[in-house]
Amino acid sequence: MDKSAAVERALRSAAPHTLLSVVTGALTEQYGAERVELRLADYGMRSLQAVENARYATEPVLIHGSPQGRAFGSQEPCVTKDAGAVDVHLPVTVRGDRTGILTVRMPEGAYSGSVLPELQHVCEALGHEILVAERDTDLYVLARRAARLTLAAEMQWQLLPGRSCARAEFALGAHLEPAYAIFGDNYDWSASADQLTLTVTNGMGEGIEAALLTNLAVNALRNARRAGLDLAGQAALADQAVYAQYRGNAYVSVLLLRIDLGTGDVEAVDAGSPRMWRLRERSVESIPFEAQLPLGMFEDSVYVPQRFTVQPGDRLLFGSDGVYEASSPEGGRYGERALARSLLSTRLLPPAQVPGAVLRELAGYHGETPLDDDALVVCLDWRGREEGGDGGGAPDAPAN
Repeated sequence: MDKSAAVERALRSAAPHTLLSVVTGALTEQYGAERVELRLADYGMRSLQAVENARYATEPVLIHGSPQGRAFGSQEPCVTKDAGAVDVHLPVTVRGDRTGILTVRMPEGAYSGSVLPELQHVCEALGHEILVAERDTDLYVLARRAARLTLAAEMQWQLLPGRSCARAEFALGAHLEPAYAIFGDNYDWSASADQLTLTVTNGMGEGIEAALLTNLAVNALRNARRAGLDLAGQAALADQAVYAQYRGNAYVSVLLLRIDLGTGDVEAVDAGSPRMWRLRERSVESIPFEAQLPLGMFEDSVYVPQRFTVQPGDRLLFGSDGVYEASSPEGGRYGERALARSLLSTRLLPPAQVPGAVLRELAGYHGETPLDDDALVVCLDWRGREEGGDGGGAPDAPAN
């Protein structure tokens, strides 16, 4: 691992905007690379955009149907050969959040499979350095854009924790459409040593007003969570913040969950429209909650958590009303039957790929007419801890 360690050291000392040139020089010196290319997934998760100083100088590569896309989707290296050279396409991923692909071209005679673990180690280091570098440069943020974002979308994307996340106990994936013009839909998650908190948010309205409303609600929820409040307290504080600003003229629908990572016990507060479905083995069912008031609708609303338990192997899918209320040309609602079929058909995909697959299915179901609302899907696979079991046999359905 001495060679990859040398590349990692070079990355750590590099200026934020020079990561690609530094990793190129280091890979050339240490591994005889002839060419190095870094591509990041665009916001729509449809293409891989080249990181370069001159924007759009290099054509994007589609995720579906390309060697780079295969490496991105499988999260495994993909090796191709071309005219005496070997192209090694390697996923760049940070704690389960799929960022992009690093392609390293090497002479065929210089390549062997034994270098793959070292190159993967380089990609891991590169991913972490990109994450840190984004605090100081727009280079990598701009590379993710296949088109210009609306201001509302800019505000919403800056709120998000990432598009996927993985730990021993769970794996998460999420996606928003239309990616470049989203309004009020949002999601957030945070994991500690013992708990995962997940929120799915739908702010009313459109454009900047919806984005401002959602920003207020999400940051109020984060503030309450970081102050150590329980789930009901988080909802109450965010409710007060939204009501104080809008006096009931605007409100936010949100589904809040807090999962005990040791037992799988879940607390949930349903304050509005986002909904949840569970895939257990080959059975899909919508999990009903007792509906409570959206955040900010009235002053001093009181929220009461409901409880249920997830079992290892469960897959939970969360969707905004832009998903389950979307209709086909014949008038059928997507959430009635089609969503369950989609969840079954994607059961073998990792959770990071499920939201995009569901939204592509939704687009085909809806037909040629563009969706008239944001569409948000979050997928959670629960693995649990070996010593945690199934949470002691708590009821499957939510209960007061």
